Amino acid sequence: MTSKHPYSPVTKKFKVQRSAAKVMGIVFWDAKGVILLDILPQVQCINAAQYCRTLDRLRDAIRRKKPGLLRRGVVLQHDNATPHSANLTQQWLQRYS
Repeated sequence: MTSKHPYSPVTKKFKVQRSAAKVMGIVFWDAKGVILLDILPQVQCINAAQYCRTLDRLRDAIRRKKPGLLRRGVVLQHDNATPHSANLTQQWLQRYS
């Protein structure tokens, strides 16, 4: 219990509500805008196989939106996340680089 001045404002109590479900999105872009936005289903988490499927969709999107870019070369900047450094992903990158 806290002591308050008689003229102090009434403390509001907030109703606790469940938050919306989390959604994971993967975005690939260049200087001119978004190339691919991949939204994962709510129950699915990212793993190497899912990430490789996303990279396949990225290749298709680059072919459609930016013809000729794959011949010139694409640079992907990865961090050290498990799906990025997994053997399956590394094999995919070697196959298409």
